[in-house]
Amino acid sequence: MNFLAHLHLADNSQTSLAGNLAGDFAKGNIQNFAKPLQQGIWLHRQLDQLTDEHELSRDLVKAFPKKYSRVAPILMDLAFDHMLARYWDEYHNSKLEEFSSYAYDELDKALDLPESLSKILPRMRQQNWLKAYESRAGLNDAILGVSRRFSKPELFVGADKVVKQMDVDIEIAFRTLYPQLMAYSRILSRKTPEEFL
Repeated sequence: MNFLAHLHLADNSQTSLAGNLAGDFAKGNIQNFAKPLQQGIWLHRQLDQLTDEHELSRDLVKAFPKKYSRVAPILMDLAFDHMLARYWDEYHNSKLEEFSSYAYDELDKALDLPESLSKILPRMRQQNWLKAYESRAGLNDAILGVSRRFSKPELFVGADKVVKQMDVDIEIAFRTLYPQLMAYSRILSRKTPEEFL
């Protein structure tokens, strides 16, 4: 899962959107981060671990051509955000455009975000990354953006075409796994260790 899914799961579990998104940028001990972010970071890590260890995720990652094995988990995360945006009305009561605006506002209000997250927020809102996931072009832009920040961007060459070819497999995995993650996010939010509340 990437940005959109983590923000959606935060909303679904009524936990901090900023904290859940910060989980992608917060390295090390959770207690080193601002108190309002800690539960979200913890939840983010739990959901990432559940996703990574799930049989559906492992099978999908293995289904990618061998040359993409190193970046397949990243491509799966990005493709899951595309699926969520594509079928947004099935998973949320408000329109994606409205939720995106709300999410950007919540992130702008948050204090003490990891510096790397703070730096990209203006660009995220300006280019409306969350809404952009709805289209194939938006997904391809996200893949390109991630490849530019990767130590070996050549590993992503042709990845957009592979993800498109695997569309049906990705959709089946997403539609089976994501409702489980929604349920887990609500359960885990109630099981957050006291030190992160």
